[in-house]
Amino acid sequence: MRRKGGRSILIFIGVGMVVFFSLAPFLWQVITSIKPANEIFSRPVRYIPSHIDLSAYGKIFSRHPFARQIVNSIVIACAGTFLCLGASSLASYALARLHLRGGQSFLLFLLFLSLFPPVVLIVPLYEMVSALKLMNNWLALIVPYAALNVPFATWVLTSFFRQIPEALEDAARVDGLSRLGILVRIILPLSAPALATTAILVFIFCWNEFLFALTFMTRATSRTVPVGIAMLSGASQYEIPWDQISAATVLTTLPLVVFVVLFQRRIVEGLTAGAVKG
Repeated sequence: MRRKGGRSILIFIGVGMVVFFSLAPFLWQVITSIKPANEIFSRPVRYIPSHIDLSAYGKIFSRHPFARQIVNSIVIACAGTFLCLGASSLASYALARLHLRGGQSFLLFLLFLSLFPPVVLIVPLYEMVSALKLMNNWLALIVPYAALNVPFATWVLTSFFRQIPEALEDAARVDGLSRLGILVRIILPLSAPALATTAILVFIFCWNEFLFALTFMTRATSRTVPVGIAMLSGASQYEIPWDQISAATVLTTLPLVVFVVLFQRRIVEGLTAGAVKG
């Protein structure tokens, strides 16, 4: 009993250290965002501020178009997620139910495509965006974000669709439903865990993406949150407003953290269910 108790304590301590190590950067951002400006660079370092100062949160909205950038990120991330799920749902249903020749090889090809880093596409995409005059337009990010995540989403959803009994579709066809009707009315509702998992992961990618947003969005009012944070500046070009940068980081990271914590069980269920068969 003592050995088991000691082992449990060691596991608890180890898990606590890993959690603290993982959360330490975010906690430091929170502390920096509420520090008075004169304590940020104080020596020795003050880990606990003398008093809470929330002025940095007001400055990022009054001195910068941060509210507009949050709206840009929300619209682009949501639109990219829905577009990706729409395309990948159709592709996944075709691969799972139509018994296409070479379907499994195509899935492996999609997995291979997902290994390519997005940076290799930056030049051709820039040429396309410029030719279509989509610079500083939401579509310049929505379409690439959706396309980049289609391989992953298709892989997850195909595995999940294959687990749904085909007898349900046979009964639906007897009632006169088309393939598209079966997908919309039967397959997608039954695939809610996998859809939720895929949507959350795709949304996080769209929200955090930096390179494309930096390249295609050149105006301050068109930028997304990650680029907006990177472009924050002080009263002069030599001043780095760490308090405002930390405040902006907290405001944009905390919702994602809460979102993932609330839906972590659904994420695990969706990924596990989609990986049973392939």
